[in-house]
Amino acid sequence: MSSTGLEESDACAGKRAAVKQKIERYYHQLTEGCGNDSCSNQFCASSPAFEPLDNNAAALRAVDLCRNKARLCDPHPSKRGATVLRSPDHSKAAALACSGPLPEGATGGKVSQPPRQNSTDVGCLTEEQLEGIVHTCRETGDLAPLVRIVGRVFSCADALALSFCHNATPSKEELKARQARDEDKDEDEKEGDGGDGEPMDAETTMMTTASEMVDTTHACHSPTVSPPAPSPPMPQSPDAEEISVDIEAVRRSYRLLQEYDGVETALLNALLCLSTNVECELAYHNVYARSPHYLNIFVIVMENPSLHSPEYLDAALPTFCKAMSRLPTLAQARLVLLWAKNDANELRRMVETFQQLITCRVITQDFGSQRLVNEDDAVVAATKCLKIVYYASLLGGEVDSNPRDEEESEEDENDGEPTDSTFRELLGAVPRGKRPMPFEPLAIEVGVQPIDCLHPLVPHEDFINEPLNDVLEMDKDFTFFRVEQEKRFSFMTCPFILSPVTKSLGLYYDNRIRMYSERRITVFHSLVQGQHLHPYLRLKVRRDHVIDDALVRLEMIALENPTDLRKQLYVEFEGEQGVDEGGVSKEFFQLVVEEIFNRDIGMFTFDEATHLFWFNPSSLENEGQFTLIGIVLGLAIYNNCILDIHFPMVVYRKLMGKRGSFHDLVDSHPTLYRSLHYLLHYQGNVEEDIMATFRISTLDMFGTPVSYDLQENADQVPVNNWNRQEFVDLYANYILNTSVEKQFRAFRHGFHMVTSESPLKMLFRPEEIELLVCGSKVLDFHALQEATEYDGGFSKTSRIIKEFWETVHEFTEDQKCLLLQFTTGTDRAPVGGLGKLKMIIAKNGPDSDR
Repeated sequence: MSSTGLEESDACAGKRAAVKQKIERYYHQLTEGCGNDSCSNQFCASSPAFEPLDNNAAALRAVDLCRNKARLCDPHPSKRGATVLRSPDHSKAAALACSGPLPEGATGGKVSQPPRQNSTDVGCLTEEQLEGIVHTCRETGDLAPLVRIVGRVFSCADALALSFCHNATPSKEELKARQARDEDKDEDEKEGDGGDGEPMDAETTMMTTASEMVDTTHACHSPTVSPPAPSPPMPQSPDAEEISVDIEAVRRSYRLLQEYDGVETALLNALLCLSTNVECELAYHNVYARSPHYLNIFVIVMENPSLHSPEYLDAALPTFCKAMSRLPTLAQARLVLLWAKNDANELRRMVETFQQLITCRVITQDFGSQRLVNEDDAVVAATKCLKIVYYASLLGGEVDSNPRDEEESEEDENDGEPTDSTFRELLGAVPRGKRPMPFEPLAIEVGVQPIDCLHPLVPHEDFINEPLNDVLEMDKDFTFFRVEQEKRFSFMTCPFILSPVTKSLGLYYDNRIRMYSERRITVFHSLVQGQHLHPYLRLKVRRDHVIDDALVRLEMIALENPTDLRKQLYVEFEGEQGVDEGGVSKEFFQLVVEEIFNRDIGMFTFDEATHLFWFNPSSLENEGQFTLIGIVLGLAIYNNCILDIHFPMVVYRKLMGKRGSFHDLVDSHPTLYRSLHYLLHYQGNVEEDIMATFRISTLDMFGTPVSYDLQENADQVPVNNWNRQEFVDLYANYILNTSVEKQFRAFRHGFHMVTSESPLKMLFRPEEIELLVCGSKVLDFHALQEATEYDGGFSKTSRIIKEFWETVHEFTEDQKCLLLQFTTGTDRAPVGGLGKLKMIIAKNGPDSDR
């Protein structure tokens, strides 16, 4: 090559170096700023009006600014001494920076003074690095380096995902891999300079430099340069141990940062920038499947103790919730497993964070029938995030390890199958393939359901958001749940956030729609087949033979067409005139319950201490009687009636699919529970002092002792300190399951004949089902007074009405219960209290003396 060619080549190389250096200056100005907090340059990160950019966007913006010869700031005096002037081969320096601070004597480029811990030296944070930066800032009295590094790391998903890990120091293999990537990049740069001697123009130089900067921001974890190596498949079972964040180090770091006021603003702006990028990556790039450390981002952000402050609730937290709600179910399950290890206070803080966001959005926005709360992305995303915390609370609490009742699951699949599915689909009935899922996918993934948890870390009531329930249009939400669940969000898929009143309204809509569907099907059959079919579930009974008449009629219906049980109930007493508008049905239920639970019949035993009924294992009644009471229980829920039934909670848990266990004896058999509890905690020698075996003795209905062996050769197996837990479990299983298996199976079968396709199990917990059936014991007659309507000339201001309520409020509690029993058929309040009752006081004719 001639001397002229060499000179031209050197000149081109000099131009390329100058352009690269200038683009780097723009890049550092966009990402780190000049250090002057009052800078007026709109393209400087130190300017108050500057909007933060991620590293990729900053690299591209730097090219545009260089092309347009935009303004460059001079470093502020507080920053000049710490500025690192990188060489053109900045990828190596960045790779070393990711691994921590540079060792003494190693520069990685030209340095104006010995390197110290600042934002240009760190690619991902550790607790030690953060403490070093804080120490340096204390010595110099300048917080700018700390603000820059916090803003830079917490706004970059890749840097934050690798921060605060248990093994923050890279291994030798990782360092070798990084060095190999840098060498490959050097070769690519040499080839890009033109192996044929053709120099690159300034435009190509700009784009090459921008791509190098993008690569630099990912130097800590890029798999390879070209071609990318395939990522290993993610494991298909959730495992909290895969989350590599040192949570205690994160909490200590947040406490350290809280000491400095200026850092909070940097964290706020960084979260806003981070959340937007993370949401996009999860939605369109499936980044979680490629990066096993990506979940660390959400763990680190959720540890921020200021996350529920008003500054975050406005913009940053809603955007983060949207990103978090994009996580796949497997990733959410890993978060559940991790957060389940937290204590109750930490989980409660997370609950309060999401609840405050939902409440603020609901209160500040005008939601109603025209603008549904279901359409607010922030409320929906926060509810989905709250679901993760809810299942963490369940999993971290006291969980009943007993499996579901397999027989109950089989009954769910077989009960109530419609024989005329084609007609039902044509007429708008709920198709068989569209039944609501009985369990949440996240619950299946983590292996816990609400019914499994005896005592959660955070009470169920803390997850209910009352302001949301007040603005929720339940009719629209139910439509989304039943018809458009794949397109529109329904809060019925997150029942933990709904109050029992709201859920009972959703169940009411479901029941009414089924009643109307059955009515249309009946009319259609009448037209096609020419048969006169009754559109209601009509029961005609005699008062003196209520049980026999109801049992015969319901058995015929169950055999001929079980779906008729889902029609609206219409009761008629033989020889009496009257139209059933609800009052006759309530009276029917009251008479049936009184007769079936009569102690002289012997179907149930009564505990004088608890005033609760339990199935009599020695009952002489046939299974049909127990099936009838199960049907009555289901019909009461289906027709929105309250029954005067007093069962222990284990009955409702068994109806939901759980088998009774030792913990359930506390209210069903309290005396036995205390004895077994004493046995479990006895400090002496159980075998010598108590002298019990695995053969137990119970009393039948006539008071005769009956023996039962809990295992083979039970009378030869003594109970000792090692097998007493097994003895207690077998004893409880016999009392609650085995001894009443025949009676309860018939009872459950009758209940499922009515409710098998209902979302009852999905929406309600056992204690809430008891509230549906029996009502509430809290009687607020002031609420009843406010809800009462008047007719026939009466009004609130009528003298007789005023005197009536004055008299009622002076009643004792027993007298109030008797009044309620007389007017409604039960002494309990419905779900939501007495204010939900519709009571009308009317004048009986024109005679004022009556």
